[in-house]
Parts: sequence; structure tokens; C-alpha cells
Amino acid sequence: MTLSSLDAVIERLHRCETVSEEIVKEICHKAREVLADESNVQPLYAPITVCGDIHGQFYDLKEIFVRGGSPPETNYLFLGDFVDRGFYSVETFLLLLALKIRYPDRVHLIRGNHESRQITQVYGFYDECLRKYGSANVWRYFTEVFDYLSLSALIENSVFCVHGGLSPSISTLDQIRTIDRKQEVPHDGAMCDLLWSDPEDIDGWGLSPRGAGYIFGGDVVKKFNAENKITLIARAHQLVMEGYKSMFDDTCVTVWSAPNYCYRCGNVASILKFDEKLEKTYQIVDAAPQETRGIPAKKPALEYFL
Repeated sequence: MTLSSLDAVIERLHRCETVSEEIVKEICHKAREVLADESNVQPLYAPITVCGDIHGQFYDLKEIFVRGGSPPETNYLFLGDFVDRGFYSVETFLLLLALKIRYPDRVHLIRGNHESRQITQVYGFYDECLRKYGSANVWRYFTEVFDYLSLSALIENSVFCVHGGLSPSISTLDQIRTIDRKQEVPHDGAMCDLLWSDPEDIDGWGLSPRGAGYIFGGDVVKKFNAENKITLIARAHQLVMEGYKSMFDDTCVTVWSAPNYCYRCGNVASILKFDEKLEKTYQIVDAAPQETRGIPAKKPALEYFL
């Protein structure tokens, strides 16, 4: 795919148009090539804007680009959960992959717990692929890309970014770097924990009510941050009605970027902006106006708000 043809595809995707199965296959193949070179702890540099879960809410992603600036002018890190639940997971993930190919140093994508074969067969993405393309082929192309997404990122050696949280089997970033990530998300272990765990007001570790990963307290965060010489953990994974939530004396923050989640929760979203000096500001993002949205051709997915 030439640069001009890729730009033409990106233009079509910005309009939420469906592209051919052959184009999906080509984008997914090229995306795997780009992502394969990235580390499990991908080093990134400020200024940068961090986004949490998107969940197929295409028009709200467009609203983020309106408020935060479009790539490549703005340097973006997305913390995973691009798909499921929303009406436009195909278009959302495809646009982000195309932008990643076009601007590999300005668009950064890491894996969420929904970037999984098992989860997407339950919460909407598989059915959406089937409905829009008539077969499971495009879903398979996308799920192959899932396995190449990085597990985390490190901004200026100071801000550790991950979808879910920490793991009792990981004390250093070097341990994350040694994980073989090119696989389906396991049911347990370090890779699973990074995508599924949550911070909680407890001491130490606890069992997660999600059935995967753990809950961890401020003492765990303090020890991990000290050992790895970092100042902040930025993560997503949990719906926050106010768009973001700071915990443990601002050493761990949750960023949520799907406004009016599932088109009914009534929450606002946020994006987290770091300037050149790593000073951070949160920008609130409301749901895209109703008149800018297309009409979805699907029934709502199964309800579950974890």
C-alpha cells in the first residue's frame, strides 16, 4: 500500500466508511510489521496525550481528536480496549491501526483485556465483524494484530502506562520486557495481571472480583514506583464517572476516554496531557453531539460493566 493510498483509506475511515476485506487484511498485515518491533515496555517521549478505553465509540474518538488535536500534530498513546460494546469497533480499531502505520512515532497503541479472542466473542466485536463482512475472516485478521500490541509504555522513564495494573509476579520493568507477548491473553500470570488488575484502597494484594488479575493497594504502588524509579502509573480499565481518578497521593491515575459509556452511563471522558516537562493536565471530553453520529445497525451487546 502506497502512502497516497493509505492516506485515502484514512480519509474514508475518518468518515466511518466500511472498507473492503482486502484492505483490512493489508492494514492488519502492515500493522503487525510495525508493532513487532516495539518493546513490551515501549519508551515514549513528552509532550504526549494519553487516552483510556474507547470501546468502539467511533464518534467519541473523533471528538477526542477535535479536542486534543489530530495525529500527527498531537502525539497519542492509547491504553487499549479499542473494541467491544460500542457500535463501531471495526472502524475505530481500523482507523487507529491505519494512523499507527502512517505515523508510527506519533500514534502508540498498547493492549487491553478486550484485545482478546475469547472476550471479543462475547462482548460484540466478533458479531460486528460477522455482520459487516459476512464471515469471521476480518475478525481473525484483527485478533492476529492483538498479539503484537505492546503490553505497556514508559514516558520519559518516569510515567509507567498500562491498561490494567500491577502483578504480584512482577517487581521490575525488566521482568515485563522478558514476557513473550505474542499470544492470546492467558487466564492468569503476569501478562494477564497487567491487563486485568485494578488499584483499590487496601493494603497489599487482594483477589479481583473480575475473576482475573488482582486488586492492589497504595503500598504496592509505592514500592513498585520506588524500585523502578518512576513517579506515576497511568492506567485505564475502569469506568470513572468524572473521566479520571487520582489515587495514592497522585502516584496512580485512571484515565477513562469513552464518554456516556455504552451510550447510557452518563459519564464524561478525559484525556491526560503531558507537556515537555511532564506537567500533566486533564481535558474533559463530552460525548459527540447526537447529530454527528451515524445510526448503528446492531443490537446492544451483552451488558457487563467491568
